[in-house]
Amino acid sequence: MPRFTPLLKGISLGLLLVGSGIANAQDSASDSTAHAQLPLEELRIFTDVFNQIRVAYVDEVDDKTLLKNAVKGMLSGLDPHSAYLDASTFDDLKESTSGEFGGLGLEVGMENGYIKVISPIDDTPASEAGLESGDLIIQLGDKAVRDISLEEAVKLMRGDKGSKVTLTIVREGQPQPFDLTLTRDIIKVTAVRSKMLEPGYGYLRIAQFQGETGENSYDEVKKLIKQNKAPLKGLVIDLRNNPGGVLQASVKVVDNFVDQGLIVYTKGRLKNSDARYSATKGDILEGAPIVVLINGGSASASEIVSGALQDHGRAVIMGTDSFGKGSVQTVVPLNEDTAIKLTTALYYTPKGRSIQAQGISPDIEVKRAKIETFESARRLTEADLSGHLDNGNGGDENNGRDRAARDSSSLVKDDNQLYEALNLLKGVNILHTQRG
Repeated sequence: MPRFTPLLKGISLGLLLVGSGIANAQDSASDSTAHAQLPLEELRIFTDVFNQIRVAYVDEVDDKTLLKNAVKGMLSGLDPHSAYLDASTFDDLKESTSGEFGGLGLEVGMENGYIKVISPIDDTPASEAGLESGDLIIQLGDKAVRDISLEEAVKLMRGDKGSKVTLTIVREGQPQPFDLTLTRDIIKVTAVRSKMLEPGYGYLRIAQFQGETGENSYDEVKKLIKQNKAPLKGLVIDLRNNPGGVLQASVKVVDNFVDQGLIVYTKGRLKNSDARYSATKGDILEGAPIVVLINGGSASASEIVSGALQDHGRAVIMGTDSFGKGSVQTVVPLNEDTAIKLTTALYYTPKGRSIQAQGISPDIEVKRAKIETFESARRLTEADLSGHLDNGNGGDENNGRDRAARDSSSLVKDDNQLYEALNLLKGVNILHTQRG
C-alpha cells in the first residue's frame, strides 16, 4: 500500500477528498537525514519546556498529550496546509474519500490565525448562504476561532444533517462583521456537469478535481458534441470557486484539449517529489476555441489547468486573479489511526511559472457584476413602411430584428462573466469564418 497520497487542496468541509498514490518517500527521507546532526541546544530547550509544563502547569497534562501537541505545533508552524491528523481527523479524511457526511460545503485555510474561505462548493449550504472566497470566519457559534487549529475549526463546522451553526464573517468592503446561520446537510458534490449555452457553444462546469474528473470531463464534452450534432464552435470551462483536488485529474483535463507538450511539473526536496506530466496526442475539440473562467476561489488543480492552457495558447483565461496555491500536500499515515499532511513539493506551469502565493492572472479581466439591461423603445424601420422595396432575400426583412430580439437578458443578468465568455467565443468564430 502506498504511504504517500498527493493532494492539491486544503482541509475540506463536506468535500469528497480523493487522492492517488505515489511512491514511498520514507526511504529517501531517511537517506537524506541519516547523517544530519541533531540541534542539541534546541533539544535541551525542548526538554526543559516539556518538564516545566509537566511540573508547573496549572492542570496536570499527560506526556502523550504534550508530545502530540508538540507534533501539531511542528507541522502548523510550517505553512497553512501542513497538519497533524489525529484519529478523529484522519477518520474524517478517509470518510470523505468515499462518502457522505454532514457539513457546510466549504474549502478553508488559515490566515493570520483566522479561518479563511478558499471557496464555497456548488449547491451546498455554504454557497446557498452566500459565503464568498476571501471571507474570514472569526467566530463559530459562541467560540472565537482566533488561533485555534484548522482541524478544530473543521470539527466545529461539521455535524449532523439538519443541525445549525452560526458563522461570524468579516468581508472586505463590509464595515462590520456579520452573522450567517447555516443548516448542515449531507454533502454530495457533482464534480462535472455540462450544458449547451447556444447552438454550437458548450459549457463545462468543473466544481472540483476528483479521481475520475478527467474522464468525466471528456465524456461530458462528447455528450455536448452529440447534442450539437456537429463539432462545437467553442467551449467555456468554468473553474470559478473550484478549490482543487487530485493532481492527476487536472493533468487529464488539460490532456483532453492539448495535443502535445508539458502540462505541469513538480519540484521538491525528495527525488520522488519531482515529476513531469505531458500531454498525449488528441484534442477532443479539434482546435475549437476555449474560454476558461477563474476567480479568487480557483485554487491548486484549477490553477494547473488554467495555467497550462494559458501557456499553450489553447484558451483565453477570463475573470479575476486566482487564489495562488501552488503546493502539493502528501498524506503520510503514521499508523492505522493517525497521519500527517505535509507539503512536499511546489508545482510549475509549462513555462516554469510558480503559482504559489501569486496565482493565475486572467488574459481578460472581467469582474462579477450586476448588470441591468434597458429595453429600447419601439422604433419605426424601413420594413414597417408601406410599399417598401423587397430586399431580394425572400421576404426576410425582419430577420435582423428577430435576432436582436433573442432573449439574452437572463444570462447577462445572472452571470455577466459567462455572458462575456460566450460573446468572446462568438467573436472569435466570426473572425475565423470571415477569414475562411
